Amino acid sequence: MMAKRFMAGAAATALLAGAATAQEEVEVLHWWTAGGEAAALEVLKTNLEAEGVTWSDMPVAGGAGDAAMTTLRARVTSGNAPTAVQMLGFDITEWANAGTVANLDEVAEEENWGDVVPAALQEFSKADGHWIAAPVNMHSTNWLWISDEALTEAGMEPPTDWDSFIAMLDAFQEQGITPLAHGGQAWQDATLWENVVLSMGTDFYKSAVLERNEDALTSDEMHTVFERMEQLRGYVDDNFSGRDWNLASAMVIEGEAGVQQMGDWAKGEFLRADMVPGEDFECIRFPGTQGSVTFNTDQFVMFEVGEERRDAQLKMAAAIMDPEFQIAFNTVKGSVPARTDVSDEEFDACGKKSMADIAEAAESDTLVGSLAHGHAAPPAVKNAMQDVITQHFNGALTTDEAPQALADAVKYAM
Repeated sequence: MMAKRFMAGAAATALLAGAATAQEEVEVLHWWTAGGEAAALEVLKTNLEAEGVTWSDMPVAGGAGDAAMTTLRARVTSGNAPTAVQMLGFDITEWANAGTVANLDEVAEEENWGDVVPAALQEFSKADGHWIAAPVNMHSTNWLWISDEALTEAGMEPPTDWDSFIAMLDAFQEQGITPLAHGGQAWQDATLWENVVLSMGTDFYKSAVLERNEDALTSDEMHTVFERMEQLRGYVDDNFSGRDWNLASAMVIEGEAGVQQMGDWAKGEFLRADMVPGEDFECIRFPGTQGSVTFNTDQFVMFEVGEERRDAQLKMAAAIMDPEFQIAFNTVKGSVPARTDVSDEEFDACGKKSMADIAEAAESDTLVGSLAHGHAAPPAVKNAMQDVITQHFNGALTTDEAPQALADAVKYAM
């Protein structure tokens, strides 16, 4: 089911030594088309060009959803798969099951990827025990981004538990600003929800979200989760519906709101506004989730290609996992390396904290996939759960109804 074996002997030796052949090319399907994302991708293009590999761009705007996968299906069906495809979580699993992905074992074993990539990521980077993708980065989603100005006016320290979190939101409300900046989109509701679930304990998160155990989904703890979501809804402004995440970040940046709960891509908005971590804003783990990390990771999945394109494909996989590239890429992107052995010297305070948190979570088995960002459940199940979460947040389901509705949604989507 796995792809053709690596080329052997002198050809493989030449590959690992970095020898290039004329007219080598990689065709890459991705959705990094603007701003910092495009700048980050340029780092990889430049590194490959230095090895004599030409980059053929195949951008799909908005492709993190159906657009990229629709394009990919058409290419694979016609027998003309791209060299590599940017992909997330369970989309990788589904393509691996289709049997059209390439085998990266030789380069992965030569460079000891298994020793430096967290096991939780390897669940998506590998299929049937074989490496099929090279992870570019790690994002984590259980962050709070807090205005230092609002926090100072409140005379408070960053919250460490639910009660101190609510006390901070109350203080922001008394200041006359929106306590919690939030965008009313289903994935944003689910991102907030998964952090409330994680705050109930990592074991509960695993049971309810990763394993989708019916007892956990209908438990008293899940009822408390929805109670807390209802409580948080009271701290969101009336105009939140449909708001993009970066506009919620802008509310905190411009002093209109006190805090945003969002993944670490939000940091880029603060940095572009010339704000400094620890001076203008605080980055902390969602209260009650300290020691645990919810993650999502961008990976380039390699597809079966002809031998004439194989050499360039393998060079691309090796270039992605090069420690220097991981540093250069992620300091631009705002994420952190997929490798746990990379120095944090060039990262800002939030990046250093993220890298330390991820290493600790990987060691203690508290690094868990994000539901909202495709790393906790297959797409059909994720969407079904997300529908219930956002219906509840918008008042279409009561707190008493929501746990059973969630369990039913999972059952019907399986």
